[in-house]
Amino acid sequence: MVRIWDLRRLIVPLTYFLERPFQNWTRSKADLIGSVFLHADYTVPVDDMRQELERICEESRHLWDGKTCTMQVTDAGPETITLRALVSAANSSAAWDLRCLVREKLVAYLRDNHPGSLPRKRLRMHAEKDKDGLEY
Repeated sequence: MVRIWDLRRLIVPLTYFLERPFQNWTRSKADLIGSVFLHADYTVPVDDMRQELERICEESRHLWDGKTCTMQVTDAGPETITLRALVSAANSSAAWDLRCLVREKLVAYLRDNHPGSLPRKRLRMHAEKDKDGLEY
């Protein structure tokens, strides 16, 4: 019997564990590092986002264990960059709650303080001229 994330019990045959590798997150310690990914426009002020993440972690001492709180740009796509926030917590439940809180607060921070840095589509239009030389 295995207790799953929502506290229900899942009955798993012993052969499942004998035939498949699995991760035990609490073998020696229960602390975890969680990641939050955000997609933002290339104009996003990354240093401001890092400062906001640090502020969120400091305000969330009931969830954050004080160890890991960092942000990096992990990808640059054709329309957006990907920001990855790493945060640590004492156990998987706190890590989940902290990740959700960080995601919500960073999105709100972008929306309220840097709305131009939210993902967007760009369209470039070229003016054409008709037979009379008028642009349309």
